[in-house]
Amino acid sequence: MTPSLPMILLLLGLMGAQATAPADLRMAAAMAAGLCKTRPTDIVFIIDSSRSVRPSEFEQVKVFLAKVIEGLDVGPNATRVGVVNYASRVKNEVSLKTHRSKAGLIKAVTKIEPLSTGTMTGLAIQFSLNVAFSESEGARVKSPDINKVAIIVTDGRPQDNVKEVAQRARDAGIEIFAIGVGRVDMSTLRQMASDPLDDHVDYVESYSVIEKLTKKFQEAFCACSNSATDVVFLIDGSKSVRPENFELVKKWINQIIDKLDVSENKAHVGLVQYSSSVRQEFPLGRHNNKKDLKDAVKRMAYMERGTMTGQALRYLTDNSFSAGQGARPGVTKVGIVFTDGRSQDYIGDAAKKAKEQGFKMYAVGVGNAVEDELKEIASEPTGEHYFYTADFKTMTQIAKKLQINICQEDDPCECDTLVKFQKKVEDALQALTKKYILDIVLRI
Repeated sequence: MTPSLPMILLLLGLMGAQATAPADLRMAAAMAAGLCKTRPTDIVFIIDSSRSVRPSEFEQVKVFLAKVIEGLDVGPNATRVGVVNYASRVKNEVSLKTHRSKAGLIKAVTKIEPLSTGTMTGLAIQFSLNVAFSESEGARVKSPDINKVAIIVTDGRPQDNVKEVAQRARDAGIEIFAIGVGRVDMSTLRQMASDPLDDHVDYVESYSVIEKLTKKFQEAFCACSNSATDVVFLIDGSKSVRPENFELVKKWINQIIDKLDVSENKAHVGLVQYSSSVRQEFPLGRHNNKKDLKDAVKRMAYMERGTMTGQALRYLTDNSFSAGQGARPGVTKVGIVFTDGRSQDYIGDAAKKAKEQGFKMYAVGVGNAVEDELKEIASEPTGEHYFYTADFKTMTQIAKKLQINICQEDDPCECDTLVKFQKKVEDALQALTKKYILDIVLRI
């Protein structure tokens, strides 16, 4: 469908301001132009319409759903969307196989009516697991390349148990986001949501502001797939990290992997751990799907000795990005170095060599990490390539920033470049102008 002339002009206006426009404005413009491609995902919204949700509030929930859907790449081979409505009973309003276009989906969402009885959230999750995510209802066969996502919206305390059924859903490979409104029971949200909870639990004071979560979910499902990338994590496993924090580091690595488009032709990931010596956990290209990658990260054993960061950087430059270790010629190389303390050897030469070889280097420090060393490791501009936090528990925030920087180098919405965006808009405007001129000529 050809964009309307006012929309095209609006997009061109946004493009004219691209040098100074905030990232979210460019993101919105790109989504409006249909450029942001979401990873293949089966998404089921599970929405509470119990009697505590007033009719006007339920309308606001539907607006939120429609806006999230608007930012998705809906299609049989891209994102499929279902909606489960629940109170004391459960109703399958939209199955994953029903609508293959945004317009049809959004129209179906507007017609959903509240059930206005109790709050059987556990029952709704069980129904979604057994029915909504079944192949007969349009769900695709379980695969590392297809994400399964449930987004639960509720405003109260459930009248049944949610902990065990939510665990079964997560064990089945369903990623659960839990959104609470108003007087919701926060412990229930945490029982339902996937890890890390910081990314999967959201709270808003009232339904009138639920729309503010729209951007988060649009970005969450936007694939970082603009080019092939070789990414190697260089992880400090020294004794100062401590076992419980090393587990947090592994979760942090997997949080970043979740945002990459891992496949044979896109992102490849390698992992190296160091302390007094250097140990390759797995090379680039060994695991080409997220599940195998994340499982391999979880199996990484803690080395627990010294901090020879310079030696580790030399290993990275001489081995990790070599063809013999799976690196691909002509592909962007990204090194992500994590440390929690001062290096016990000299890092300057190895850090310089990594950047001279064209590797994009990110340095992440926690606790007693030395900021001057992080800056020495990081690529230019250093302000965008090094990160520091005092506490391992706040590493989640660094993962979010790091992911944006990896994907945002040449695109407005972690998908397509601004140049491509501008060309598409200009081509559409040109085609539309020619059509208007042709119409005028035919009338004369």
